[in-house]
Amino acid sequence: MRPGWNQYFMEITKVVAKRSTCLRRQVGSIIVKDRHILASGYNGAPSGLDHCLETGCMREELKVPRGERHELCRGLHAEQNAIIQAAVHGVQIKGGTLYSTTFPCVLCAKMLINAGIVKIVYQASYPDELSMKILQEANVEVEEWN
Repeated sequence: MRPGWNQYFMEITKVVAKRSTCLRRQVGSIIVKDRHILASGYNGAPSGLDHCLETGCMREELKVPRGERHELCRGLHAEQNAIIQAAVHGVQIKGGTLYSTTFPCVLCAKMLINAGIVKIVYQASYPDELSMKILQEANVEVEEWN
């Protein structure tokens, strides 16, 4: 059976997530506009740096709870990497939809708002009430996909 567009794009985010080097959670994101994939990203260390697979997880060592103290991590989030990939390659993402395996944190939500993302489709929840609040305030459509 041929998948619908949401299923198609969500399946792709799962493949993108397999590139993640995070020891806690593998996340994949893609940015889509007019049914075309513009950029992708997964969570991991910046280009050229050792990955958590090699260095260990600073957040685990410090026992930082999920959803807190994002600055205590050497990695970038999947959504951040997708936005950065688009910027590096000069790809216009304003008006696009973000598909992600996980609901974006507040830091990513703020970046997505300023990047002009108009819709977010996600699969797994993430403990960040402020993120949902500011996305609603910015009139970003949010859809949980099962």
